[in-house]
Amino acid sequence: MIKITLKDGSVKEYDKPTTAFQVANDISEGLARVACAAEINDELVDLRKEIHEYCSLNILTFDSDGGKHAYWHTSTHVMAQAVKRIFPEAKLAIGPAIDNGFYYDFDVEKTFTPEDLEKIEGEMKKIIKEKHKIDRFELPRQEAMEKMKDMGEDYKVELIEGLPEDSVISFYQQGEFIDLCAGPHLMNTGNLKAYKLLSIAGAYWRGDEKNKMLQRIYGTAYPKKAMLDDYINRLEEAKRRDHRKLGKELDLFSIQEEGPGFPFFHPKGMVLRNVLENFWRQEHDKYDYQEIKTPVILDVELWKRSGHWGHYKENMYFTQIDDREFAVKPMNCPGGMLMYKRAMHSYRDLPIKMAELGLVHRHELSGALHGLMRVRNFTQDDAHIYMTKEQIKEQIIEVIELTDKIYKVFGFTYRVELSTKPEKAMGDDKDWDIATDALRETLEEKAINYRINEGDGAFYGPKIDFHLEDCIGRTWQCGTIQLDFQMPERFDLTYIGADGEKHRPVMVHRTVLGSIERFIGILIEHYAGAFPLWLSPEQVRIMPIAPAHHEYAKEIAAMLKDNNIRAELDLRDEKIGYKIREAQLQKTPYMLILGQKEVDTKTVSVRSRREGDLGFLGKEDVLKNLLDEIKEKRN
Repeated sequence: MIKITLKDGSVKEYDKPTTAFQVANDISEGLARVACAAEINDELVDLRKEIHEYCSLNILTFDSDGGKHAYWHTSTHVMAQAVKRIFPEAKLAIGPAIDNGFYYDFDVEKTFTPEDLEKIEGEMKKIIKEKHKIDRFELPRQEAMEKMKDMGEDYKVELIEGLPEDSVISFYQQGEFIDLCAGPHLMNTGNLKAYKLLSIAGAYWRGDEKNKMLQRIYGTAYPKKAMLDDYINRLEEAKRRDHRKLGKELDLFSIQEEGPGFPFFHPKGMVLRNVLENFWRQEHDKYDYQEIKTPVILDVELWKRSGHWGHYKENMYFTQIDDREFAVKPMNCPGGMLMYKRAMHSYRDLPIKMAELGLVHRHELSGALHGLMRVRNFTQDDAHIYMTKEQIKEQIIEVIELTDKIYKVFGFTYRVELSTKPEKAMGDDKDWDIATDALRETLEEKAINYRINEGDGAFYGPKIDFHLEDCIGRTWQCGTIQLDFQMPERFDLTYIGADGEKHRPVMVHRTVLGSIERFIGILIEHYAGAFPLWLSPEQVRIMPIAPAHHEYAKEIAAMLKDNNIRAELDLRDEKIGYKIREAQLQKTPYMLILGQKEVDTKTVSVRSRREGDLGFLGKEDVLKNLLDEIKEKRN
């Protein structure tokens, strides 16, 4: 008898082997129709997976991450099958499911065009209508390699060559199409419903610019057309909010040809940046952080000691000074540890919290660069906290509270992930287990829902990551809390305990904003450039109707500037309607319009970017309203 425990705790019994799909069908035909994949003992598998012994089983629909993965993985195979039908000479590279869809890389001499995407979509429609059963089979490594050679799939051969000799390789077949793949997939191509091919891009094989440039087709798919339409609408909204477009229109920043990946901040962008950094400083001061600054260039030996050399050197920049080799820092932590070591510390001093807005440089491939979101130099809002083991939970809770407080100011919601030990890591399993358990227990004590992200921790410790959700539903990984037992050991960090002996502190690496540049990019897109008053580079624009009103306009401007309100005077000889439209396009929060009536009554006519005409107010009332809104950091 095979007993299968379902997610709700109920048990199904079978007297012979069955499949996850059959169990779903036994629960209800409706569930079987929408099922995409399954989890057997928490492992993501096909619905066709046979069950031979007692297990736990969770049937996954499109609403789950695993269900989406299977749905989009099947979609990319259908797309690849369509490409091979239309362009038989195309060679297959890789085609994974990704966030919000899928892509496939092809090696083909013809350059794909938007018209080709329409043809491929048409062929996909045929494949879906043909309702090919999707079968999984396995071959030993050598047989798998021969099969791919016979099919002329050179890239698949290379992938198999990189696997151990005793590997058993899985394949999926639908009709005439066969692909090397780990899965999982849907049961049938007919299960796909609404789909759209979105774009074409270049992509180096295996992400290495020394390799051949392939053609990548991106797409997405959903079980309902309404869901697809909603996603396409969100994509259009994302284009409207693109921070690169808005950064240019609002004169905030630019990327120059002379510095690919190295952003230039314009005067207005610097105002925004300074306001953000000042807010960050004020909040950290409330939590007793000490701000420090460490050098951008440090001796290579430091990076060897920290472990970055072994794990990160391909992403670092180097230079020679006085016959010594130096590295441009990719991270702030080694410099922070030298700051800790500058003096002897007592247990009474702990925790010590050092914060740094530290400029770091990392080599990114040119094809990966993307405005402020992916750059080669950026400022991390780093902090390193040195503590006793007994203080771990208390300090992590405090960082979570600070992070939550800052995100709420911008109106962000977020989800949390706990990332565990990666394949390449420093230290023994015992330390990793202690550190991981400490983070897990803290999250559970705070009743914070979280996901496990297996193997995605830093090379020196597990971490908690915060994924912000913006106003159109996209997520951005920003804040992180990394618990580290390794670096204090490598740098021989100590403190004097109550017993008079030397002890090793525990260290937390953490960021809240992540990267100042990237966070500004996120804010631009989140607000579509229409920043709240407290953040806006230009808070108020003062518009006299005629030259006779200029003196009063200057008086209003002086009053606002004396109260640290960022006000601009528009004294141009232009019609007032033109000035208003231009201020609206520049997304200025408030416009103050001054004519003879306002001069005579010492009032102003107030226009809000968001609400339009607000009528007449006394100048002191306007000042008070503006100061209140700025102080409260209203969104």
